[in-house]
Amino acid sequence: MSKSNNKMGVVQLTILTMVNMMGSGIIMLPTKLAEVGTISIISWLVTAVGSMALAWAFAKCGMFSRKSGGMGGYAEYAFGKSGNFMANYTYGVSLLIANVAIAISAVGYGTELFGVALTPVQIGLATIGVLWLCTVANFGGARITGQISSITVWGVIIPVVGLCIIGWFWFSPTLYANSWNPHHVPFFTAVGSSIAMTLWAFLGLESACANAEVVENPEKNVPIAVLGGTLGAAVIYIISTNVIAGIVPNMDLANSTAPFGLAFAQMFTPEVGKVIMGLMVMSCCGSLLGWQFTIAQVFKSSADEGYFPKIFSRVSQSEAPIQGMLAIVIFQSGLSLMTISPSLNSQFNVLVNLAVVTNIIPYILSMAALVIIQKVAKVEPRKAKVANIVALVGAIYSFYALYSSGQEAMLYGAMVTFMGWTLYGLVSPRFELKNKHG
Repeated sequence: MSKSNNKMGVVQLTILTMVNMMGSGIIMLPTKLAEVGTISIISWLVTAVGSMALAWAFAKCGMFSRKSGGMGGYAEYAFGKSGNFMANYTYGVSLLIANVAIAISAVGYGTELFGVALTPVQIGLATIGVLWLCTVANFGGARITGQISSITVWGVIIPVVGLCIIGWFWFSPTLYANSWNPHHVPFFTAVGSSIAMTLWAFLGLESACANAEVVENPEKNVPIAVLGGTLGAAVIYIISTNVIAGIVPNMDLANSTAPFGLAFAQMFTPEVGKVIMGLMVMSCCGSLLGWQFTIAQVFKSSADEGYFPKIFSRVSQSEAPIQGMLAIVIFQSGLSLMTISPSLNSQFNVLVNLAVVTNIIPYILSMAALVIIQKVAKVEPRKAKVANIVALVGAIYSFYALYSSGQEAMLYGAMVTFMGWTLYGLVSPRFELKNKHG
């Protein structure tokens, strides 16, 4: 099998970017946003602008950067090898955590689908089972993962896009208006409290950059996929979560572990709701499959550079980093057990906020590096200035999202991030000695 056959085209990459965002991001969102009320539409607009700014700046980084390794490569321009390490390390940690949250979503929908009530420990074990299943399915390599994802994404596209189109027939403006701010929270608090959640839905906008090494013609295709995927996802998210808030009463939505299934059950029959839940479980597993592959790629490229242990860079005949995947899923299994909590919802919350905080670190590093990336690439000053302003908007939004994630997530996220410098100290002789004595 020649290497070129294993590359992705621009359509596949745009789909992968949207799948990586949508497959997992959306399925628990209506529940989370219902806790705030329909006022969260303002958070959506803020996040959509912030995410488009980030996506646009990432596209520019991708076009002008001459270093491999996605966000780590971008960060290296401004922050040297330690910046590269920190971007890859925090991104890797954030994906580890995020994938556990995706697996929990799948379990949440699964419990509703089969009508079973699980104890917190059983939920933890079921989550671990889902993680292992989706890891083993990746052993066939990039092409097979891409093919599976392009089928399972229909599990989320059909219900969500369907709701965007036909949901309006059941939409009640009165119900929507009554859910505006059910807890009478002050305006900025309400908008801020759902920012981390809405950003969670867009995590993955950089995944086209992370997979740049397995893409045909990355200079041209990565920017198209990033912007196309982000814009497509934004439109679908905003419409679907707002339609659902006018169909299902706010309290029912806030207490559901399968919000889309609930909406279809109200619109049609409970049986239709069950079918939708089944589709959502399928899409969640497909999304997890894509993410477990992406995370293994991130760890592999870091190991190739000498940042992470060599185990992550070993690949099988089908070019899949199997040993790395196994190491990752063992760590995730431990994380699933550590975060067990009485309510599936609160476990999901803790993980999401933590994933958002650690994911924003490489975003901030990449945004800051765009200035020097463009200087090195000798971009026209006028064009460079526009891109730098957009990157600044992305950075400001990132700080706002960090602030909105809450103190607990910031505390743990900071601990994890600071630990990165200690870890870099262990691998630094490989890089810094050459610099000092080269």
